[in-house]
Amino acid sequence: MLRRISSAVSGYLHRTDKTLWLLTLIASVYGLLLILSQQRSSGADFFGTQLAAVCIGYTAAIIISLVDYHYIAGLWWLIGGIAFTLTVSVFFIGIQVSGTDDVGWISLPGGITFQPSELTKICFIVTFSKHISLLTEKNRIKSFPGVISLLLHALVPIGLIHMQGDDGAALIFAFMFIIMAFAAGVQLRYFIILGIIIAVAAPLLWIKVLNADQKNRLMVLFGADDTMLKNYGWQQYQGKVSIASGHIYGKGLFEGPRVSSEIVPYQENDFIFTVAGEELGLIGCSAIIFLFVLLLLRTLKNASRAADPLGQSLCIGFFALVLVQSVINLGMVLDLLPVIGVTLPFLSSGGTSVACLYLGAGLVQSVYMRPNAPISYRIRTQSLAAYK
Repeated sequence: MLRRISSAVSGYLHRTDKTLWLLTLIASVYGLLLILSQQRSSGADFFGTQLAAVCIGYTAAIIISLVDYHYIAGLWWLIGGIAFTLTVSVFFIGIQVSGTDDVGWISLPGGITFQPSELTKICFIVTFSKHISLLTEKNRIKSFPGVISLLLHALVPIGLIHMQGDDGAALIFAFMFIIMAFAAGVQLRYFIILGIIIAVAAPLLWIKVLNADQKNRLMVLFGADDTMLKNYGWQQYQGKVSIASGHIYGKGLFEGPRVSSEIVPYQENDFIFTVAGEELGLIGCSAIIFLFVLLLLRTLKNASRAADPLGQSLCIGFFALVLVQSVINLGMVLDLLPVIGVTLPFLSSGGTSVACLYLGAGLVQSVYMRPNAPISYRIRTQSLAAYK
């Protein structure tokens, strides 16, 4: 029995992208150490919650990797329906958790909170990838109706989550749409037109869409008096001081005086990077960035070797999710972008976030483990080529 189990595990590992598994695991362990260091000042058990989420997410990712991604995408209607139902349910049973400005969580038994928008990101990768693959197979990915259908697809989660007040997540969906559509072959002129429309509508968005807090968070980036700084830029200011205090080598893990004094508000979440800055210095911060670069490059490599447009799009979707969240989070921490509640992938405290990220990694592994396109896809491609 043990020999069979050992053989099965060995065979599975041989088929998977071990580098991708290793990079995500290193990122999670790094995040767990930073969270464990930070929580000594708060007394809360963020570490235990995060560890449980990592274990659940990793297990789910392995299960997903064992399932053919074509079968998963074939259930797009069910996956999309679940995502839509969960997102809409927030309007009726949603709650607001400490440190947030929106009502985007659902309370579960046992005092557990669940954020549907995190799962919706993964569901969107699946449904949008299926949409892209269908348009590509029918040679409509560059047509105006095809592009409009993709835009309408993306506007559903963007609009619903914006109405919840979580514009950070809505922005992530918007950039995921742009990156996935561009990688699929949507022509540049459509994005230029979209950019012009947004630029023209910017004054209206400023007046009608952004609230006072959002405007102040933008304005504080360009200078502010003491009152403005304390009300809207204090977390970023203290975060920069913490990073600068670490110099090159840092104060030492579990030794940061500012971390132990809990000077940076909600440091375990969006501002976990500042813990690395203070306690591990420039070296620790550079290690995080280097780790993300390796993870993103590995995901792109898997996309390039995917058997078909569906597999490629699934990989690009995960790439876009990690890239956009990382850039926005680091921009927030370094006072280059406004604080909009975006976590640092795999590192920030947040059970729903890290568990769902592993679901995305599982999709990439599923693509990696199936390098050959299914016969049905090859027949359709050959038929289309013959028709041309």
